[in-house]
Amino acid sequence: MPQPNVRIAVPGPFYEGFDYAWPHDGLAPRRGMRVRVGFGRRECVGLIVATDVETSIAESRLREVSDALDISPVLAEPLLDFILWAARYYHYPPGDAIYTALPRWLREGRPAEPSNETYWQLTDAGRDMDPDTLARRARRQASLLARLQARGELGAGHFPEGQGDWRGGLQRLTERGLAEPISRPAYALIRGHGTASAPALNADQATAARALSGEQGFQTVLLDGVTGSGKTAVYLAAIEDILARGLQVLVIVPEIGLTPQLVDRFAERLDHPLVVLHSGLSDGERLGAWLAARDGEAGVIIGTRSAVFTPLARPGLIVVDEEHDTSLKQQEGFRYQARDMAVARASRLAIPVALGSATPSLESLDNVRRGRYHHRRLPARATGAAMPAFRLLDIRGRSLRHGLSAALLEQTREHLDQGGQVLLFLNRRGYAPTLLCHECGWVAECQRCDARYTYHQAGRRLHCHHCDSAGGVPIACPACASPDLRAVGVGTERLEEVLSEELPETALVRIDRDSTRRKGEFERRLERARNGDARLLLGTQMLAKGHHLPAVTMVGIIDADQGLFGSDFRAPERLAQLIIQVAGRAGRADRPGEVAIQTHQPEHPLLQQLIQRGYPAFAADALAERQQAGLPPFSALALLRAEAVTEEAPEAFLAEAAELAGAAREVGVHCLGPMPAPMPRRAGRYRAQLLLQSTERQPLQRLLARMTPMLKGLDHARRVRWSLDVDPAEML
Repeated sequence: MPQPNVRIAVPGPFYEGFDYAWPHDGLAPRRGMRVRVGFGRRECVGLIVATDVETSIAESRLREVSDALDISPVLAEPLLDFILWAARYYHYPPGDAIYTALPRWLREGRPAEPSNETYWQLTDAGRDMDPDTLARRARRQASLLARLQARGELGAGHFPEGQGDWRGGLQRLTERGLAEPISRPAYALIRGHGTASAPALNADQATAARALSGEQGFQTVLLDGVTGSGKTAVYLAAIEDILARGLQVLVIVPEIGLTPQLVDRFAERLDHPLVVLHSGLSDGERLGAWLAARDGEAGVIIGTRSAVFTPLARPGLIVVDEEHDTSLKQQEGFRYQARDMAVARASRLAIPVALGSATPSLESLDNVRRGRYHHRRLPARATGAAMPAFRLLDIRGRSLRHGLSAALLEQTREHLDQGGQVLLFLNRRGYAPTLLCHECGWVAECQRCDARYTYHQAGRRLHCHHCDSAGGVPIACPACASPDLRAVGVGTERLEEVLSEELPETALVRIDRDSTRRKGEFERRLERARNGDARLLLGTQMLAKGHHLPAVTMVGIIDADQGLFGSDFRAPERLAQLIIQVAGRAGRADRPGEVAIQTHQPEHPLLQQLIQRGYPAFAADALAERQQAGLPPFSALALLRAEAVTEEAPEAFLAEAAELAGAAREVGVHCLGPMPAPMPRRAGRYRAQLLLQSTERQPLQRLLARMTPMLKGLDHARRVRWSLDVDPAEML
């Protein structure tokens, strides 16, 4: 009896699978099983994508599968088909797309089963112990004991960002006889205890929750709620109904920083096991959580963008929080948009998907207009609190102390004196964006990018935020030897210094990428903000979204002009979303909120429209402008990027690609370029790009399907690194 042949997807720049013979080992091959195969001079782990293949390869040349790593598929056929469809849509090699969907240990060929994991649970003595008795000498142990008493048990999944030495603290509680370790399969489950009662939903919230019940099958619901309107309460009400029917819920958030608080809130409300999936987990924890979702052990899966490819045993609902956020778009490798993939997957699963935001993307609003999405509005804050009042601070001709006007400082003092908490927002980290010589005008520029170094006072270093290169500050100017080097401009580090001098009696916490590099530091600083230890908060966009800070009565936006004149056509949308999101941190409790915006452009139409008519009016006008200009969502784009160590190679490769696109003659597709990238040189490589634009999506997809596999055969392809970005979120 002849051996069956199978088609294997392997990682690498290959747009087709490779055919192998299946050996007689008593195991039938099935799609979605992992195998080990010889590939060239090496062996690699691949995945079966087709069985009973009629191959054109001569039997004498057909290699056999070396080893079958699974006895059943690790990816069920519906999920495998979805991943392969996504790879075709984004014109990405299917083997690499499949690798994106698998935990690292599975990519390496390890068994698809959980290892054992240690959890800690309370002893009788631990149940009776008051944590306050430990607080004076062992604050960490007291905190861990309180969490144990609230949850019943703790494991690695309860510490998404590795909040300090929690293992050591639990071990010391064990030595005191207050806790004891237990071992079970490491599914990385977080046990929800469901102790928090459900708040009463208002009419708008209840209507939105009913729309997500799943009884009507697939539908996309855009949950458009102002900041503080209770979108999470709607999610939880719908999730409770879904879980009660024995189904699972996948919740996608844009950033790791939003995961811990969401996990805590879900665990307090839901009496079901949860798992988290994000890059902050160890390989073992990630595999355990992935298997818990696949095997149905977890009722709720909370993850960042890659979680959209997580296997689900009993799918019931998908939620995408902050659906407008650019972090949902993968910017390297497999450049998928998690929001769009969530909608596509929900459609295949015939389940509802919720897209939540206080500032919906223009794409989602256009889908509402076209009747593709259901629009559910939450126009008021759930607590009844009023939306914050806006005030533009015209700083033209005014004296500024390192970016701070006297009016903003006065307003800050007033709120602090009245017992409020103040959040000052500046989306620029470091001490200053420029270091220059006062004598001759020399500017410290990155040697590898067309960009200036940012000066960081801590450690006296220069750091390029584009390529991550860093170096020390020169003693004297390299051009004229003058020692008069000056930091020009303002970053959060400098602002912290100024605020500490202006308000020395006020506890301040700074939250940006630099201040939160240490593991667990973000959570520690955010907790200081939440519990009131810090009255003055200073941060970048890490603080702008998703965080409930009820004591904040004032938000100050230091420099609103940064995004007013961006080169990307999406810059106005991004700025409007950022302003509304950060403003939404103010006045969420019983005290009214104020938002002060410093600007040199107080008459700018975007700012005037936002403060007078709000985000919906801005979005309506922005959509009209996009339609007139023929820009997304009224056209489809694909961006072909190339980079090389020489300036000529990228443009030569893209010129060949443009000829290839022209030869395909796809009606309605226009080719713009090649042209240098907005930042032509980055990380020592020259960059250029070719933009393909079409009024309809299908002609562009047909062109890319014919063109992309041929790109690697172009004369200049070996001299460049190239990538294709379908539906690009950034034009840089």
